[in-house]
This record gives sequence, C-alpha cells and structure tokens, in this order.
Amino acid sequence: MKKKHGHEEPENHERWLLTYADLITLLLGLFVILYAMSKVDAAKYAEVAAALGGVFGGGGKVSVAQGSSGILQLPMPVVPKERQEVQKQVEEGLGGDLKSGRITLSTDERGLTLHVAEELSFSSGSAEPKQEMLRVLDTVAAIIRRLPHDIRVEGHTDDIPINTVVYRSNWHLSVARAVNIAYYFIESKDFSPEKVSVAGYGEFRPLVPNTSDMNRAKNRRVDIVILNNVESHSPMPLDSSLRKSGISRSNL
Repeated sequence: MKKKHGHEEPENHERWLLTYADLITLLLGLFVILYAMSKVDAAKYAEVAAALGGVFGGGGKVSVAQGSSGILQLPMPVVPKERQEVQKQVEEGLGGDLKSGRITLSTDERGLTLHVAEELSFSSGSAEPKQEMLRVLDTVAAIIRRLPHDIRVEGHTDDIPINTVVYRSNWHLSVARAVNIAYYFIESKDFSPEKVSVAGYGEFRPLVPNTSDMNRAKNRRVDIVILNNVESHSPMPLDSSLRKSGISRSNL
C-alpha cells in the first residue's frame, strides 16, 4: 500500500521581519532617551555652572546653548566676586593715577592687569623704579599680598631700538624692569618668591600700534597681573628661573 505523505509546511520567507521590528523598537527607545536627556533644566545648570566657576576662578554669564544652525557659542566667563572686590580696592587706592591715565586696568581670562605707564614707573632707558612707582607698588602690595593668587610682572617697551652699555636691546630692558619690580615685592613686601613670576616682551606685545609718540608712550609700560588661578601655569617663579638662567639683578 502507498504511504500517505504528510502535508509539508511552506517555508517562511518573512522571518527577517522579526529582526527588523526588534531593531526599529530599539531605535525608537534610543531616540526617546536622547530626547529626554536633551531637556536641560536651565535653573539647575546655572547653579552648577556658577558654583564651578567660583571654585576654578572662571565663571561668568551662564547660559544654556540653544540648538541652531550656527556655530555653538561658549558661555562668556564671569568675573569672580573676589576679583571684583580686588579691582574695587585698587581703584580706590590708585584713584588719582587712574584718572590721569598713568595707570589703567583691564581684565581677561588670565585675571586683573594693572598697566603702569613708563611716565610713572621708570626714567627713559632705566630699570630703577621711580619713587612714584614705589608708592604705587606699596598700595598694590597692601591689597594683593593677602590673596592666594599668583602675580606676574611683565615688562614692555616701544619699537624704537636701544643698544646701551647696560642693555643690549629693548628685550633686556623690559626683563630688567620686571625683575626689579618683582624683587621689590619679595624683598620689601614679603611676597613669597614661589608666587611671583616675571616676563619681558620688549616691543612685541604692544597695547596699540607704534605709529605715533603718544602710542609709543602707552606701550612703554609694566604690567602687574593678578592671575585668576591660585596655582598658575605661568613662567617659573622668579628665583628658580633666574638661577637656571644665571641671571641676577646686578647683570641685567
């Protein structure tokens, strides 16, 4: 007798739909999570950003970036309250010199900078501070000595070259001026050498173009920078950097 063959099930060619459906479900879940994460609580973000700014010396106008087709704008740094207080005290202590323009103040990402014009600080071609400059340094030292922040003294000149028996170039002169002011802070005002650094830029970092006598006078200056960060990444402390280079005040 012939055996009856059972009915064979047809092969299912649509099993891939199961995998595809699972993939779509997972993708939907992923986009739901990403959307939920993108909803930033602006108030909480502002509190966290302000707190971090106070700790790290940055901070500023806090804002949450909104999606757009343009370039992402980073939050602008804010001025810490401590630096505002220091600036206020400096302005009160040096009111007359600020009004005359012999000292100007500026702020940037590094900190608060006092620009002291050569007219007030040094005689032409000399690195010995004037008596008026020592008065300014006494006022500044009384304000910033108690702060934990490092300071940097930077010397600048105009673009007219010099070549004297003492100073071979504007660079030498700018370094000598910065060193003498730094030593005054250390020796006369008990500043820690580890918190003081110096830099000499010669004519290479002018405030304004050296196109007139008035502009050149603005560029001949010494900058005293109160750095934002307590442990700065500025040049080496004064004593150690000079020892390594073999430089002293006497041979500048």
